[in-house]
Amino acid sequence: MTSFKPTRRAILATGTAALFTAGTGLLVSARAKGLAPTPSMRGGSNNYRPGAPIVERIGGGGFWMTGTVRRAGDGAPLEGQRIQIWAHTTEGHERDWHSHGATLTDANGEFRLEMPQIVPAFGQPHGHLAYDDDAFKTVFLRPIMASARDTSLSAHFVLQPA
Repeated sequence: MTSFKPTRRAILATGTAALFTAGTGLLVSARAKGLAPTPSMRGGSNNYRPGAPIVERIGGGGFWMTGTVRRAGDGAPLEGQRIQIWAHTTEGHERDWHSHGATLTDANGEFRLEMPQIVPAFGQPHGHLAYDDDAFKTVFLRPIMASARDTSLSAHFVLQPA
């Protein structure tokens, strides 16, 4: 009779393979159901101001907020969607009206808005973004930057019809 004594390496390899196999099954299952909507983030709506104007740039610029907007389910890019952006920057606090602005998505569902450099508020450099029109459910995002020295930040929306 042959005895089997697994090595630490064999156990790790088997466990890793099992995780990847299980993970792949979960991903395939999730894709079959379509693209899930983005949930609102806690703290994302802080200092939100309804009706922020569509602008070419917020303040003096130098920092880029970018992202995409897609429809839940089929993932189709959504053109002409209004995204409001605000943050604590070198030129003002996130509660200041002049620190808020909005932009529209292009034909590829992409948006891009230049603004002043984001600086840490409460120890974290972060931005605030909102989709707040009637066709889809409202979503607030609060992405955190990896470093206060970053000069861009991206956020991605997957919207669910209202």
